[in-house]
Amino acid sequence: MNRTDTKLFQRLSRPTGKVDVVLDTDTYNEIDDQFALAYLIRSGEKLNLKAICAAPFHNAKSEGPADGMEKSFREIHHILELMERKDLAGAVYRGSESWMKDEKTPVPSEAASMLARLAMEYSPEAPLYVVAIGAITNVASAMLLNPEIVDRIVLVWLGGNAHEWPDNEEFNCMQDVAAARVVFDSGAALVQLPCAGVVSAFTTSAGELEMFLRGKNRLCDYLVDIVERDGAADSPYRTWTRAVWDVTAVGWLLGEEFMRDRLVPSPIPQYDHHYSFDGNRHFIRYVYHINRDALFEDLFRKLAE
Repeated sequence: MNRTDTKLFQRLSRPTGKVDVVLDTDTYNEIDDQFALAYLIRSGEKLNLKAICAAPFHNAKSEGPADGMEKSFREIHHILELMERKDLAGAVYRGSESWMKDEKTPVPSEAASMLARLAMEYSPEAPLYVVAIGAITNVASAMLLNPEIVDRIVLVWLGGNAHEWPDNEEFNCMQDVAAARVVFDSGAALVQLPCAGVVSAFTTSAGELEMFLRGKNRLCDYLVDIVERDGAADSPYRTWTRAVWDVTAVGWLLGEEFMRDRLVPSPIPQYDHHYSFDGNRHFIRYVYHINRDALFEDLFRKLAE
């Protein structure tokens, strides 16, 4: 595609007004998706949540991608119940039950079909924002189902590691490399928030959570409990900290004070979990620094409302 596409550059600029957003989330996978979902809902002054898609995942918390997706679907509803936002229950969609078998075959799901349809209501000048914080299967499948949506969305994805990191063995990317290759090759306006080397600095601790969130409301107590449970279990140290990765993808939409980014040629995720680079490829926006304190202050304030 044309590397000087002015409409692409416009879509890669952070929005200034209120925008419509779809969240694609593997909510049961860890502890950070719950924070991100709640943060997005509590940021209604800038973000209008149109749909929530359950993404697949497979680790110790699931028996496979289908089970991970279903558990995420249920966890989404649990967060909505804690927030007393059951009015959003009808906007929750089940996603893919398997990974993409190749780069040309979409995985059918309610979520992919919904996104392929909903995005057509938008335009290159007024796109739909898709915040993806899990494996990118649902979004890549929607692009394959309806390639016209590529110019009508802005994809903000927490996936992959920093481009200078020695490998790209990052959970969201490595689960479905075919899907990652589809979105990085699509020419869509894509904002990448890399995990190791960038978002890995966005960490919190038990003391901070107890100070700012404990006792504020049911949601906050639940979030503190799951972070403290997993943080203590996963670390040999009493001084553990925990990255709340996915919040940053929502934060990119909310203000430039929360992070720094730049335009770079789209990388090529390889099946051996490394990147290849070609300076002639289309541009994406690449986040390289998180203003940790500013973003946590906004997050904690909104969650504690």
